[in-house]
Amino acid sequence: MKNTVVKINDLVKRYSELVALDHLDLEIYEGEIFGLLGPNGSGKTTTINCLLSLLTFDKGEIEIFGKKMSPTAYDIKKDIGIIMQNVAVFDELTVYENIDYFCGLYITDKAQRKQYVEDAVKFVGLDDFLKFRPKKLSGGLLRRLNIACGIAHKPKLIILDEPTVAVDPQSRNRILEGIEELNRSGSTVIYTSHYMEEVEQICTRIAIMDKGRKIAEGTKDELKRMIRNTETVNIEMIGLSDEIKAKIAALPHVYQVDFDGTKLTVNCSGGKHNLIRILGVLQENELSFGRVYSELPTLNDVFLEITGKALRDKGE
Repeated sequence: MKNTVVKINDLVKRYSELVALDHLDLEIYEGEIFGLLGPNGSGKTTTINCLLSLLTFDKGEIEIFGKKMSPTAYDIKKDIGIIMQNVAVFDELTVYENIDYFCGLYITDKAQRKQYVEDAVKFVGLDDFLKFRPKKLSGGLLRRLNIACGIAHKPKLIILDEPTVAVDPQSRNRILEGIEELNRSGSTVIYTSHYMEEVEQICTRIAIMDKGRKIAEGTKDELKRMIRNTETVNIEMIGLSDEIKAKIAALPHVYQVDFDGTKLTVNCSGGKHNLIRILGVLQENELSFGRVYSELPTLNDVFLEITGKALRDKGE
């Protein structure tokens, strides 16, 4: 049986007439990298702030590690690491001093704290920048420092809200690898991002929010099975009669056929041999074609079909 790390039950948060969270239920299990997705204004950040007791809410209950969360639940908070979208470090302190300060909020033993700080420095790859102040760091290095400050005390639950916004590809890859490494070492992770490929790469389970509600939840494969389009077949060719187009449209599992004069696009719902059937029709009618490729749905396709909205690169 899976151990529940976070349990949100019937959560309601209102701002006057605006309902930010509308009877939200969420359960996150030990050892997961749990992706929390939604368009701007969907309630992701509000959920995290309520989870951390940074916001009061109108109705509902939140439990973390099986205990009721509250503003004074310091026994719970010491086992949580938070890396928010906006970098929060001290400009007057060096890289090492920043990590040491934040670690010291939770770890009082000097020898243990020193070891934890060294572990965090090594983990984010900032060994060569220990004496630098934040203003001297690039955006990617600053993000890494922010992560080191949030995880130096080795928390059981780590919350990352848009940790890779505006960083270079090298730093982004290092951050993603680091998140997976933290997870392997025993931390449960809650991860929000507007980059679908990141979520698809690292998250074991995903919830999609919109208008303060959870509208879909599951693994990436389970989410992909929720939408109509399960495969898109693309064939480069010139010349396609309406008669042949109709034959393709009549094939099992085909629900849409488009031809723009140079490319045939066929959308399928279900089925395992769609490409073979489509090529069979073309070959039976002695039609020549060029490049052929099949595309499976991405998490972004799922998101667009379920919410009808595009994720943007900025947070809520």
